Amino acid sequence: MPRVKAITTGSIPSFLDVILNFAESDTTSSLANQDTWLSQLRDKPEGKLVMYGDDTWLKLFPGTFSRADGTSSFFVSVSGTSLNSCTIDIAILRIKFQDFTEVDNNVTRHVPLELKQSDWNGMIMHYLGLDHIGHKSGPRSPHMIPKQTEMDGIVKQIYQAIEIEKHLQSTLLVLCGDHGMNDAGNHGGSAEGETSPALVFLSPKLQTISKGSECPLIAPQSTFGYYNTVEQSDIAPTLAGLLGFPVPLNNLGVFIPDFLDFWSQDVRIRLMHENARQILDIVRGTFPGPSFDGAAGTDCTLSQSDGETLSCLWSTAASSVKGPGQGDSVTALQALTEFAKRAQDIMSSTASNYDLGRLNIGVLLAVLATVASLATAFTALLNARSTGLWTSSVTIMYGVMMFASSYVEEEHHFWYWASSGWLGWVFFKQRNAEETKGLSRAWSAVPLLAILRVIRIWNQTGQKHAGEPDIAKMFLPAHNFVLWALVLATYLDVVRRLSRRAVPWASRQLSSAASFALGIASLGFKVAFTRADAPELLEGLQFFVLRPMEEASLVAQARAAFFSIAILLILTSLPIMYQRMSYGGKAEGEI
Repeated sequence: MPRVKAITTGSIPSFLDVILNFAESDTTSSLANQDTWLSQLRDKPEGKLVMYGDDTWLKLFPGTFSRADGTSSFFVSVSGTSLNSCTIDIAILRIKFQDFTEVDNNVTRHVPLELKQSDWNGMIMHYLGLDHIGHKSGPRSPHMIPKQTEMDGIVKQIYQAIEIEKHLQSTLLVLCGDHGMNDAGNHGGSAEGETSPALVFLSPKLQTISKGSECPLIAPQSTFGYYNTVEQSDIAPTLAGLLGFPVPLNNLGVFIPDFLDFWSQDVRIRLMHENARQILDIVRGTFPGPSFDGAAGTDCTLSQSDGETLSCLWSTAASSVKGPGQGDSVTALQALTEFAKRAQDIMSSTASNYDLGRLNIGVLLAVLATVASLATAFTALLNARSTGLWTSSVTIMYGVMMFASSYVEEEHHFWYWASSGWLGWVFFKQRNAEETKGLSRAWSAVPLLAILRVIRIWNQTGQKHAGEPDIAKMFLPAHNFVLWALVLATYLDVVRRLSRRAVPWASRQLSSAASFALGIASLGFKVAFTRADAPELLEGLQFFVLRPMEEASLVAQARAAFFSIAILLILTSLPIMYQRMSYGGKAEGEI
C-alpha cells in the first residue's frame, strides 16, 4: 500500500502507512479524496478506469474504477471455490501451487477483452504471482523463470495490440514493480534488492526519441544498476507530462528527463517549471521562514539550513527562467531540475523526521526502569554465582541489541554465540574439576556444540545471509529420502509421546489408537499439502501418496487434522480440569 501511494500521488509514504497496510478494514488509508493521476485520468473525457489484480487498489481508491476484479494478496483461490465464498479454512492453505497461477490467471483472462474496448482511459493490472513465488521459495525458485516468461508473454500481447489497434495508438504501457525482494524472497527492509524494482515505459511513439538500449546489459553499473535510476515518486509527474494533465498536488517526484526530448526547449522548460512550482508549494509549507522571492544566490552551498538552500536554488531557477536566449534556456532547465531534485531529497528525509524530544523522553524512561530493576535485584546479583552473572550479562547485551534494527534482524546470531560461549565455559569449568564425574560432564558439552553448529547451518535466515546455502534449501530437497525419513521419525516420536500422555483416563490401547489416528491425519495432510505446493519433494516417493490423499481436497484433509487435534485436546484436558475442580485445584495424582 505505501508503494502504490508513492506511485499514484508522487508523495513520500509515512511510517503510519506501513501500519495501515495490514489494516484490512481501515478506511483512513483511502486515497479517494487525494489528487492522483488516477483521478486526473478519470476526470478526462471518457475517463473510465478499469482494474484487475491486487485488491489493494480497490481499498485505496473506492468508487474509482468502472470495471474491476480484485484478488486479495492474502488469499489463495482453491479450485472450485470463488473469492466471495471463501471460508476460514482456505486461509490455512494460502501458500500452495495454485497461489502462483490462479491469482494471475484471474487478471490475464480480462486482458484480450479490455484491449478491444475503447471506453477506458486507464487500465491497472497488478499481478501477484511473482511476489508469491518470492515469498514461498525466493528469487531462485524453479517457479520463477516460467512465471517471468509468462509475464513476458503478457507484455508482448499488450504491446502488439497497441501497435495494431487504432484506438490504442496513443497508449502508454508502464511496466513496474511496487517493490523488489531480498535473497530470501521477502521485502520491507533496506537491502538493495528490496528497494530496486524495475521500471520500463513502452510505446511505439517512444521510438522517435530512443533507439533502444542494449539488452541484456553486459556490464551493469552495480548489482541492480542497469540503465538509469529514478525515484518511485517520479512516475506521477512523468505520467502527467506524457499524458497531458496537471501534476498531483502532493507530488514530490521529478519529471524523468529522458522524455524531455519529445518537446522543444520552451516546452521542456514549461514542464519542469510547473513541476518545480508544484514542489515549491510543499517546500514553503514545510519551511515558512526563508523567503523564496529574493534575488538569485551566488553560491547556494553556503546556505546555513535546508530551507535557505532551497530558497537560494529556487531564486536562481526563477531568475534563469526569465532570461532570454538559448543559452539561458539550457541554464534554466538545469536550474529547475537541480532545485526539484534537491527539494525531493530534503523533503523525503523530512517525511521520516520524528519528534526527537519525545523519543528521548521514552529512552530516558526506559533507562530509569532498567536502573530501578537493577537496583531491586542488586543484592541478588551480588550473591549470584557464575550462572546468574552469565544470565544477567546476556540479558543486558540482548537489551542493548534492541537499539539497532540491523541487530534485531540478525538476532539469531546473538543466541548462537551466547550458546556457544556458555557451552564452552561449561566445558572448561567442568574439565578443571578433579572428579571423574566432572570430566564426563565436561565432554558432554562437545556433542552439544556439534549439534549447535548443525543448527546454525540448518536454515539461514535474517537479512544478510538469507540466500546462503543451508541444509534445508540445498541438501534436503536433493535428498528427499532423508527429508521424509526425518519427517516420519518426528511424527512417530510425537505419536509415541501422545500415546503415553493423551486421554489419561482411558486404557493404553485406546490412547495409542487415538494418537495413531491423529498422526495419520496430520501426516496425510502434510503429504497432500506438499504434493500441491512442492511436488518435486515427493519425486520417487509416489507410493507415499495414498489414493485417499489424492482424491480428498486439501480443505477436507486440513479439517480432519485440526478437528482430530481439537478432539484429542478436549478429551485430555476436560477430565484433568474436572479433577482439579473436585479436589480443590489439584489433580488426583497430586493429592
